[in-house]
Amino acid sequence: MEAPDFWNHQEQAQEIVGELSRLKAGLKTLDELSAGAGDLTALVELADEEGGDDLEPDVEAACNALQKQLEKAELQTSLAAPEDAGNAYLTVQAGEGGTDAADFADMLLRMYLRWCENRGIDAEVVARSEGEEAGIRNATVHLKGNYAFGYLKGETGNHRLVRISPFDAAGRRQTSFAAVDVIPDMGETAEIEIDYDKDVREDTYMAGGAGGQHVNKTASAIRLTHLPTGVVVQCQNERSQHQNRAQARKMLSAKLYQMEQEKRDAEQAARRGQKSKIGFGGQTIRHYVLQPQQFVKDERTELKTAHPFEVLDGDLDEFIEAYLRWSIAKD
Repeated sequence: MEAPDFWNHQEQAQEIVGELSRLKAGLKTLDELSAGAGDLTALVELADEEGGDDLEPDVEAACNALQKQLEKAELQTSLAAPEDAGNAYLTVQAGEGGTDAADFADMLLRMYLRWCENRGIDAEVVARSEGEEAGIRNATVHLKGNYAFGYLKGETGNHRLVRISPFDAAGRRQTSFAAVDVIPDMGETAEIEIDYDKDVREDTYMAGGAGGQHVNKTASAIRLTHLPTGVVVQCQNERSQHQNRAQARKMLSAKLYQMEQEKRDAEQAARRGQKSKIGFGGQTIRHYVLQPQQFVKDERTELKTAHPFEVLDGDLDEFIEAYLRWSIAKD
């Protein structure tokens, strides 16, 4: 980092700075565990010397605090894949349920943006398609922060909402669905070769939504279709067609990298006679029920909470940590 030409390559430099930040955070965690263990040892020795029970509550509290720190550190070590530590792209797509589904997709988008805000993760909406009456048809967010992919990878799959529809004049209960997909942003390290002349169709269109005078003035938005796989990505948030194209190509590379990784994981699981964990996109992974009861339940971990509105406001840590522990136990 002290090299005079370090910042000549901005993206590579930022990746190195991010790696340094993660390493420092890991060392800080180890230092805190070591210090906590030392404090606990000293407290136990003091309690033994005094021979009474007065310090027992303090020892128990210190044990519990250290246990929580240790569990958090163990959870961190489970994010060992190269892509876990880095940035990610998160896409929310409205499914069955008409206007309610579009509104639900918007609720999920807000949930993830709120979680990122609380976590200190930078979240940039790079593409957004509005619903006809309310909500969104789909949106893609670029997440930049330590372990953004590692923490959110378990959110991939179908999400189900049950509530009294605010769009139904009769006030009937409505079930709607939205799909979430999270893919790793590998930056320049993704070893994916793409023939953009032969295998990719590029379409330009006018961007919609907020973004300044260029929006709806020029065809700056880019949509890329990878013909061999049918994968489609789009970007409209940048101010120029060139910037949108560069971002869309990163997204396409990230998606194809993920598909290759899932294919390799499935092949390895098959050789071991196991069922691959990857690929929850076809099943419902979580239920959000607002009426008649109120709860959120994850199908994989069976974690259930009676506070759906807090979850929809970004309080996702309990579900994220439960998924990571479940994932470790499945290995």
